[in-house]
Amino acid sequence: MQQIIKFITAKILGLYINILGYLAPQKASRLAYKFFSEPRRGRLFKDHLPPVLQEAIAETITHNNQAFQTYTWPGTSGCKVILVHGWESNASRWKLFITYLKKAGCTIIAIDGPAHGLSSGTEFTIPRYAEFIDVIVQREQPQYMVGHSLGGSTVLYYQSHFANTSIQKLIVMGAPCDFTMVVNNYIGLLSLNSNVFGLLNKHFLDNLNIKTEEFSGRLFAAKIKIKGLVIHDEDDTTVAFKEGKKIADAWPDAQFLRTKGLGHSMHSDDMYTRMYSFLFEEA
Repeated sequence: MQQIIKFITAKILGLYINILGYLAPQKASRLAYKFFSEPRRGRLFKDHLPPVLQEAIAETITHNNQAFQTYTWPGTSGCKVILVHGWESNASRWKLFITYLKKAGCTIIAIDGPAHGLSSGTEFTIPRYAEFIDVIVQREQPQYMVGHSLGGSTVLYYQSHFANTSIQKLIVMGAPCDFTMVVNNYIGLLSLNSNVFGLLNKHFLDNLNIKTEEFSGRLFAAKIKIKGLVIHDEDDTTVAFKEGKKIADAWPDAQFLRTKGLGHSMHSDDMYTRMYSFLFEEA
């Protein structure tokens, strides 16, 4: 019943935006972007943090009038890794992988993305997320970075645009390759018409300087010179399996790991063991 209600609500909202697209195009554009960019889940409360985050050293950092939250688990060795979660999630999604990383004695740093966890704002964008990451990378000089879903897309965007020399290896999990795929999924969910589609693309260009057809993980990956591990599950119903394959094929020095039965959330001992091996054991 809940799924039916969500479906009907999405279609009614889409119909309203479609009508506005002809009567009040600017309002339709703002409303379409609002529902595209504002996560509805993934927030945290300071007084009710998940246990794994309570164990960490929490820090709130301000950058360009935006506050973002980090969590650090100090290690005993010199290596450092940054963990980048995806859409409608937060830093606690890494609780299982953190147990593996601790075995390496690595300092672990997880970030709450824009409008997620304890970070400020209502709008999520990959470029802003990448700015948050760069603040931490410049300060901590980590060797490794791991991203899931849109966090994986952000990792690709970051390394292709900022190309920090401290980072030696990247892992990208369940990430969409083409921004057009993300936009098309949203358009389909709300049944928005071609007029609103054009208005939304114009908003991306005018306000974020993003051309949807050029904002692609395949193009980002092609510029990355360091080692990568791309992981995607055959049964991912959120991001199609072919998206991960396109990223891996474009990345000059990337391995591709195909999993099955993990869906989009991607949690398993075998996968985490492989990730650990890629980061810390491979020559």
